[in-house]
Amino acid sequence: MPAVTTTPATVLDAADWRARAAAHAARADALTAGHRRRARRGEKHPVEDFLFTYYSYKPALLRRWHPGAGVGLEDAADRAAWRWYRPGDAPQSAMVDAAAFRAAKAPLLEAVGRILRITAENPGRFGCFGLHEWAMVYRQREHRHPAPLRLGQDGTDAVVEAHELRCTHFDAFRFFTPEASPRNSRALTRDDRVATEQPGCLHANMDLYKWAVKLGPLVPGEVLLDAFELARDIRHLDMQASPYDVRPWAGDPVRIETAEGKAEYVRRQRGFSERAGTLRTSLLAVLDA
Repeated sequence: MPAVTTTPATVLDAADWRARAAAHAARADALTAGHRRRARRGEKHPVEDFLFTYYSYKPALLRRWHPGAGVGLEDAADRAAWRWYRPGDAPQSAMVDAAAFRAAKAPLLEAVGRILRITAENPGRFGCFGLHEWAMVYRQREHRHPAPLRLGQDGTDAVVEAHELRCTHFDAFRFFTPEASPRNSRALTRDDRVATEQPGCLHANMDLYKWAVKLGPLVPGEVLLDAFELARDIRHLDMQASPYDVRPWAGDPVRIETAEGKAEYVRRQRGFSERAGTLRTSLLAVLDA
């Protein structure tokens, strides 16, 4: 869904904003239905559950709709009692207290803005082929995920050795095995983790969900769910292109060890980069408002 753009003078009448909030909650429920159902049954999904374990945000957070900064809500006195809200200009209205949020979160907002801008400014790179997941199991007999390696350990190691590793995302690189780390085109460190981010990286684009959450009520609800949906779609490709056999959870693999698989990976990677670019622009607009 497209981002909702507003001006400081925007006021949504009660019927309008309540309908948007209800539609938002229904969309969030649909996006998290599988995870919530599995949680009740004590079941695990090695692909989709990642969005709730790695990022640690609960489904309930996604259900809460915000109009974004500078938007008044008519007949919303109850909202004025919410954290980071204040009474609006009209009687019984409410709006996000953007000034208070920005003042309280200034260092965070500065950090998020910096990583978003640097990522947008750096050239996109599309030749990594998702080999970061392969580098995490290179020459290792014990692995982070219970799923088997579809090429076996020796076949997996051979794929790594036949390629140059080109990871630019520190939070992936830090899980490389000791034997794989020196094979990367450059050593990544915590100190330069922001400088190396680029818009072709699946994980940098998945992290837009995290940044949307951290910007809290400044972000329109539609943008938050778009970011979550993008992260979910990226996670599926990430695992389909991995060395693991995840067919029961993610469908047919993207065989990046073949020319056809590489072409499919890059095609989908570019599509995600375009979607992420739109979201990154929306989040930067929130910060720059």
